[in-house]
Amino acid sequence: MTIREQYEQLELQLLSPRAAKACESRGRLRNEPKCLVRTDFQRDRDRIIHCKSFRRLKHKTQVFIDPEEDHYRTRLTHTLEVAQIARTIARALRLNEDLTEAIALGHDLGHTPFGHAGEAALDEVYREFVPGQGFKHSEQSLRVVDVLERKGAGLNLTYEVRDGILHHSKGRADLSLDTAGPATLEGKVVKISDRVAYINHDIDDAIRAGIITENDLPEAAVRVLGSTHSARIGSMVRDIIETSTGRDSVGMSDKFRESTDLLKDFLFAEVYGRDVTGVRELEHAGKMLKSLFRYYVAHPQELPDSEPEEDTENTARKVCDFVSGMTDRYAQRDFSAKLGEYYRQSGWK
Repeated sequence: MTIREQYEQLELQLLSPRAAKACESRGRLRNEPKCLVRTDFQRDRDRIIHCKSFRRLKHKTQVFIDPEEDHYRTRLTHTLEVAQIARTIARALRLNEDLTEAIALGHDLGHTPFGHAGEAALDEVYREFVPGQGFKHSEQSLRVVDVLERKGAGLNLTYEVRDGILHHSKGRADLSLDTAGPATLEGKVVKISDRVAYINHDIDDAIRAGIITENDLPEAAVRVLGSTHSARIGSMVRDIIETSTGRDSVGMSDKFRESTDLLKDFLFAEVYGRDVTGVRELEHAGKMLKSLFRYYVAHPQELPDSEPEEDTENTARKVCDFVSGMTDRYAQRDFSAKLGEYYRQSGWK
């Protein structure tokens, strides 16, 4: 037996009957020879870590834009925190850690620069040229691994990883509203871990930015979840494990779910929606992305590896891929080079 085959046998012996097994995967988009050492899910994890889109996450905003501050989360550190939380839960539930980690590391590969402000801006401007389409970072993440990486060849990941990436996002919905969940429990673990991670690290970053203090957090949520960053994450993780053990679903107890949703609503009202410097900078960044998008639709010949394209919808799709893949600093430099002088003369700020 190869090392891979030995490990696949260990999965069958040690993992929960509810866990996804690498040897039972539904396969890849294109058949290819098996690795002698790694399972398919381990191989997917490695492909994601080594791809260009993953490296660019280090220069994409999570919530706050501040290049002088060393300790704000970026899209990359958010991804690593999600992976850590998800692996802890998966291990306790005897699920497939390799699959869980691969989904977690790939879940935000298609995210725009400038966080959710960038996503909202790209969604809006894309609809100008392709009505009814719009932009969702989860769908773009799947497009990255299927089409855009490796110069159009994609990473050729397994069905289970691709499904988890596509269905990881809950947006602003409460935790109880999960009508389009992933097909595997590992995917469901990543989905709830994404919420646990961003709620807690966004609170931590907002306190660091001086927007809120610990005392501003809803008292009802603090009583249940804890009064510190680490206490809240720890209590949420333990509750997820206790609530999900032996079940075909992954979730929190009613008390913890309600408290977590309370913190989520607090963030949207008191952090993301506040008229403070960081939020205003994100609004400016959103305008910048929309301007870049319109510029490239009007000048498609300036896109990398561009070919003549008569169809506006196809052009808009290429522009969407290009702009969404930019890092914050690339977008800022490109805007300054292409449109900076025009906007300086017009007085736009």
